[in-house]
Amino acid sequence: MFTGIVTDIGEIVGFTPRAQGQLHRLRIACGYDQTTIADGASIASNGVCLTVVASGVADGKTWYDVDAAAETLALTTAKHWKTGTRLNLERALKIGDELGGHIVAGHADGIATIVSREDLPDMARFELSTTRELARFIATKGSITLDGVSLTVNTVKDVTFSVLIIPHTLDVTTIGGWKAGSEVNIEVDLMARYAARLTEMK
Repeated sequence: MFTGIVTDIGEIVGFTPRAQGQLHRLRIACGYDQTTIADGASIASNGVCLTVVASGVADGKTWYDVDAAAETLALTTAKHWKTGTRLNLERALKIGDELGGHIVAGHADGIATIVSREDLPDMARFELSTTRELARFIATKGSITLDGVSLTVNTVKDVTFSVLIIPHTLDVTTIGGWKAGSEVNIEVDLMARYAARLTEMK
């Protein structure tokens, strides 16, 4: 489990397609202490929970390897990742950690497309669109995870919604580089999903 509070920005420094392109082995450089990264650890990368299969240090920089499998490549922006892609990173929660965002599973539900970006004094406003299936879980003032970042929904209209991003978030995540037409990973709020399921079962 995660909280959607990004703790580092990593960069893909190695990319190896496997299994006829159905699996991608990624090497990600990061600022984490390599001694704290165990094989089998979970690290969310742009909101996608990936399992560490190896780690090390090269040229004074920590790296770790993960595999992005067929379902991840089909459902998320991982299909577009390549050497040089920057990723929002978050380590898995430990007992006693501060819950600064909201409960995030790291299982991206799909993709949202940025419709527009408006740079305002001291913040930026993004309007995004997604599928009707996912839009039904998005509510004004509700929580949402975009590329691994816990955000509050500002407005909702049909399949489009908007978020306001403060300067700190723009500085410490990859959101500062978002532009119209870009795709981002979306994970809807778990509580909204469970509430919808309960309603369906009545």
